[in-house]
Amino acid sequence: MDVMQMTRELGKAIQNDDRYIAYNLAKQVNNEDKELQADIEKFTELKKELDLAMIEENSEKMNIIDSEIKIIYKKIMDNEHMTAFSNAQNALETLISNINQLISMCANGADPDTCEIPTGCSGSCATCGGCA
Repeated sequence: MDVMQMTRELGKAIQNDDRYIAYNLAKQVNNEDKELQADIEKFTELKKELDLAMIEENSEKMNIIDSEIKIIYKKIMDNEHMTAFSNAQNALETLISNINQLISMCANGADPDTCEIPTGCSGSCATCGGCA
């Protein structure tokens, strides 16, 4: 089996992983939540209005819209479906980050059977595969 075929097998394994399945389920639930989708649409509209107010340099309008954005953003993030989605997304991103780190370590000569993904933050972003 060549490397590209093995990568396809890895892709299949990722799609069978509980974190991937949970992410897709949470995304579907979010998409079916009409109130959440309306709030996201309102948030997007407000961002456009804020951009326009910034171009117009209308600070009073910017402050009003900014307050509205903060309220709708909090409502979105407090939605139980969005919370579940965010948690599932973080778990999937951590999995992908760990996979990428392992591949990078192996590509740099580390022993694939014994190299370990570093845990915790060293404080140096130069050697990091991303925050989990």
